[in-house]
Amino acid sequence: MMNYIIYDLEATCWEHTPPGYVQETIEIGAFRVNQYGEVRGKFNRFIRPVMHPTLSPFCRDLTSISQIDVNRADTFPDVIEEFQHWARMDEEDYVLCSWGSFDKKMFVNDCRLHRLESDWAEQHANLKEQYMQMKQLRRSIGLRKAVEREDILFTGTHHRGISDAENLTKLFLKYLGYWTL
Repeated sequence: MMNYIIYDLEATCWEHTPPGYVQETIEIGAFRVNQYGEVRGKFNRFIRPVMHPTLSPFCRDLTSISQIDVNRADTFPDVIEEFQHWARMDEEDYVLCSWGSFDKKMFVNDCRLHRLESDWAEQHANLKEQYMQMKQLRRSIGLRKAVEREDILFTGTHHRGISDAENLTKLFLKYLGYWTL
């Protein structure tokens, strides 16, 4: 059985990133879709950052994630173990699918930060790049623009992991069978 893990991450961010600051994942939103296009699960967790535990006002405004949300959350190692179990990475074939390469890079960087294996993150499809090629666009476009371009209603809160993952799942399902996975 093949699982497509359609996911989106939110990370710590600053309007002007201070020198030496690194981003950490603060939310994982994901949907598990099988090869028949059936949504088989939903995953949404906040993550408590350890390097810079206080979210910047810019980050809170952009993502609508509150300081309390991350303060109450587990750290990356616990959440990523839960995510891998939910995605059935040990039992079934999977491809991680995100809009762009940022999300894959964040998984790898967070694994490095916490001294965890990151091989599992290599099974990745960049749907933003593929969409650009499929539609013969000169340059890539944002997820919201792509969703609206396809006459799909963009729902939820933009720049929230679970909402962006849900909207990406709608776009993914519209072109199921066309993606190179």
